[in-house]
Amino acid sequence: MAMSVVCRMTWPVTRLDGVSMPASRIMYIENKSAQKAGTHGVQGPAVIGRVTFSKTGRTLYYKGRKLMKTGRGYKYNHFDEETGELFWVSGPKKNGEDGLYGYRPVPIDEDVREEYWVKVRGKPTRAGEAMT
Repeated sequence: MAMSVVCRMTWPVTRLDGVSMPASRIMYIENKSAQKAGTHGVQGPAVIGRVTFSKTGRTLYYKGRKLMKTGRGYKYNHFDEETGELFWVSGPKKNGEDGLYGYRPVPIDEDVREEYWVKVRGKPTRAGEAMT
C-alpha cells in the first residue's frame, strides 16, 4: 500500500537567488548610527544575538527591529526600516573577530550565550560568559 506523506517545511528558506537560509541564526549586529556623541569613526555598539530572516532573506528581525538589506553602503549592510539607523550584520566568526576591524569585547544575548560558545566558538568551558 502506497502512503502519501505531506511534509510542509517552511524552513530553511530558499531565497530568490537559490541560497538556503535558516529560520534564525546567531549573528554579529553592530549599530553604526549609535556611536558615542562627539566621536567619529566606524565602530558603534554591537551585540551577538539571534536574528530571524524574512522569506527572501533580505530582511532580518532582531528584538523588534526590522533590518532591511541595503544594496550598497559604506561600512554598513542593513538599515532599520523605522528609524533609518545603519547596521553591520554578519555571521559570527570562530576566532571572535566579528567586527569589520577585528576583535573587541561584545556582549552576547543571554538566550544565545551557550550556543554561541559551544557551536560557534568551540569553547564550551566559556558557555556562561556574557562577553566575547
